[in-house]
Amino acid sequence: MPKLTVDGKTADVAAGKRLVLAIEGTGVKIGHRCGGNARCTTCRVEFEAGEPTAMTRAEKEKLEERDLTGQVRLSCQILLTQDMSVRPVLTLDNNPDWGDTGPPPNEDITPEPEWL
Repeated sequence: MPKLTVDGKTADVAAGKRLVLAIEGTGVKIGHRCGGNARCTTCRVEFEAGEPTAMTRAEKEKLEERDLTGQVRLSCQILLTQDMSVRPVLTLDNNPDWGDTGPPPNEDITPEPEWL
């Protein structure tokens, strides 16, 4: 079972869980304004350790579009398969005008992942 560390708090997470949902499971209100569909980039995280090498085409294209490649990753497009340590960039706590974090993401990565 992989360990997820978010802002210094560590939790065991079921292997294969979407990172955005695992982060929420730790109590952090990470943004997912598009519902976890790789459209808005509010679920971005900075990796401190355990960054996966695989990336979905949707994540790659969105990061390139926003000139964020190499700076952050989209937690809605990542599965927990190993220990990871991340820092969420956009949360409800630092964006209270949102009112909520966004529509709930599906359990599975959307859109259908094409791994690069």
